[in-house]
Amino acid sequence: MIKITLIVIVLLLVVSTFFVFPPSMGSLPKAETEAGISEKASIKTDAGDLNIMLFSKTAANPVLLVCGGGPGIPQYLLEYMYPSALPEEFTVCYWDYRGTGLNYSKNVDSSAMTSDRYVKDTVAVTDYLAERFSCNKIYIMGHSFGTYIALKTVQAHPDKYACYLAMSQITDQKKSEYLAYDYMKACYEESGNTKMLEQFEKYDIRNSKDDYENYFFSGIRDKAMHSLGIGTARNMKSVITGIFLPSLRCKAYTQAQRIRIWKGKMASNTFPVTSDSHDKFNAFEDVPKVEIPVVFLVGKYDYTCHFSLQQKYYEDLEAPSKAIYIFENSAHSPIYEEYDTAKRVLEETKEIKENIEITLSRFENFCKS
Repeated sequence: MIKITLIVIVLLLVVSTFFVFPPSMGSLPKAETEAGISEKASIKTDAGDLNIMLFSKTAANPVLLVCGGGPGIPQYLLEYMYPSALPEEFTVCYWDYRGTGLNYSKNVDSSAMTSDRYVKDTVAVTDYLAERFSCNKIYIMGHSFGTYIALKTVQAHPDKYACYLAMSQITDQKKSEYLAYDYMKACYEESGNTKMLEQFEKYDIRNSKDDYENYFFSGIRDKAMHSLGIGTARNMKSVITGIFLPSLRCKAYTQAQRIRIWKGKMASNTFPVTSDSHDKFNAFEDVPKVEIPVVFLVGKYDYTCHFSLQQKYYEDLEAPSKAIYIFENSAHSPIYEEYDTAKRVLEETKEIKENIEITLSRFENFCKS
């Protein structure tokens, strides 16, 4: 009887595990239309193959390369959890940076994951897309960390891009961290949350480099941002329940690949490109001017890349034309948080051509509507 009971318990555990973390061959969902695209592809580069994902309601859509956040967590996971209007309006390319996600390897040389390497990879994916879809220029979007990569790529290769979409633009990340730290600490002071206050007071992020680094990569930073609704998404209250657990159920990845996602995330903390983006880069000083149109996508509650600094950079940046959209109910991922608003934004953005001027009044009126 005891043996039978144990067998039943084991079977229940196995079945429940498969239900919660379903096995998969890593296949993408089918395209919604006959003219649509939903596929994985592999492209050759000077440093080995890179895996990408392509999605579109129709191949006739303009092409958009998405440089995701992180680094380390695949941008596709946001599309999986918060389906956006991107594939309706564009032929979207999601890709995992070298050394992360689908492009993670246990043999990755962390020291080789530099800013120059990531820019070269971005150009390689761009060239593949331009050739495959027969277009002279493509659109490029950066999200958080990806804005650092996309902006540096646009700065170096403006001839390859029709427009840059800056979602949650990194500007001066140290200053952003100071502003967010002060805001969160004030929130906990006001609410009388002494436990969280004590955690924050352990880090003197303005006067100690070690404290700043330890705080930046700490669990307390993410915990506070998400519990206060100013993290990845306004309604995401925890990285564990909001990203980690859903990633283990995502059938676009095999079970082994789901594990490698988080190995890649851990590895990315040691990549030179990671420290470059948050410790050395200052958009105000390093990229005061670009040669293509730019559209800023800003969440009103974004404290990960502080919304006020994004707005200031928009004002200071020199560009042939520029526009800014403020998403009133979003934090760090507005395109994924506000579907209807994002769809309107993307429809407007698609109209941008090389010789068409964007009028600021048009976009200001949109933001007020």
